[in-house]
Amino acid sequence: MRIVTLAAGVICLFAVLLDAFQTIILPRRASGRFRLTGIFYAATWRPWVFFAKRLRDPRRRESAFSYYGPLSLIFLLVVWAGAMVVGFALIFYALGSPFNDSTQTPGLRSDLYVSGTTIFTLGLGDVTPHSAWARELIILEAGTGLGFLAVVMGYFPVLYGAFSRREVSISLLDARAGSPPTAAELMSRHSYEGAEHALTLLLEEWERLSAELLESHISYPLLCYFRSQHNNQSWISALTAVLDTSALLIAGVQGHEARQAQLTFAMARHAMVDLSQIFSLEPMHKAPDRLPPERYEQLYALLCKSGVKVCRDGHSFQRLRDMRALYEGYAEALADYLRMPLPPWIADQPHKDNWLAVARLRVQAEAADSLSEKQKAAGGSQATISTLVDDHHEF
Repeated sequence: MRIVTLAAGVICLFAVLLDAFQTIILPRRASGRFRLTGIFYAATWRPWVFFAKRLRDPRRRESAFSYYGPLSLIFLLVVWAGAMVVGFALIFYALGSPFNDSTQTPGLRSDLYVSGTTIFTLGLGDVTPHSAWARELIILEAGTGLGFLAVVMGYFPVLYGAFSRREVSISLLDARAGSPPTAAELMSRHSYEGAEHALTLLLEEWERLSAELLESHISYPLLCYFRSQHNNQSWISALTAVLDTSALLIAGVQGHEARQAQLTFAMARHAMVDLSQIFSLEPMHKAPDRLPPERYEQLYALLCKSGVKVCRDGHSFQRLRDMRALYEGYAEALADYLRMPLPPWIADQPHKDNWLAVARLRVQAEAADSLSEKQKAAGGSQATISTLVDDHHEF
């Protein structure tokens, strides 16, 4: 019996330390089906979704989802610490509970108490070991607890640093593609003269951001559960809008920025596919069509009205459909799992944002400048005629 208890304690400690190492320190995707972190999120996310979606108010429902990421991090740390306490306590119990306890007969309860006070480095001294093995194990456990605390303290800044960088890029996309971001709005707002360069720079930025997203969210999958500051924004909707825009540029828009769109599409799709595989999600092929033929005609008309040079031929719709098939299934699976809706191609009810107000004021300023220039030109012509008349009068 003691051998079984000793083996259980060692296995428990090994599982916790390996899982913490893979989750916090290892800078790559962790492998293994029976990881403690994977079991924890599989056991807690589905029930959280079940109760959160029962909330009728969309704002309260989104707030409930937003609490899960930070709270799950805290509870995961509690699970790790609790598992280490139990693991060492089982080892102490297998050694015959070698402690002097004045309050009760040494047993599993005393072992748990000693393990808990040791791993949190309390060192109360009311229960003391009376064997060499117990003293050495207590030193080992105290060092493990101190190292665990140090690793956790360095874990939080890394997580929130990656989250902050992600959210900055999503917020910057708001003025360029609307909120939620859509491919139609992004193309329309980049239809002015000389906008090709600005659009290319935006795609270059999102190529790099997609690579950072891939690296950080695969190393720390917990970040996928962290929601954006605003209810109509999310990293999935932003990444999908960039993929939509890149696919549209590749399949049916004239311009040199299509070359950069290919690079951005490849990197963004790579991030979308790999992040869906973290949760073992299969692509969804039966989701509602985000761009049926009638919506595509509406998109085409909107782009033409905005001055975008669209390649209009008999195969443009099919080319775009083929591009969409490369990523939409994975995006739908992630959106359904994380409860983050995908953006439409065209905003049904465009939200008012700061960009629209600024754009109207700029149009008014340009109109005023144009009127002022015309008045100056008219005044200059009159002055020239007057001068000529005066000069002629002097002669």
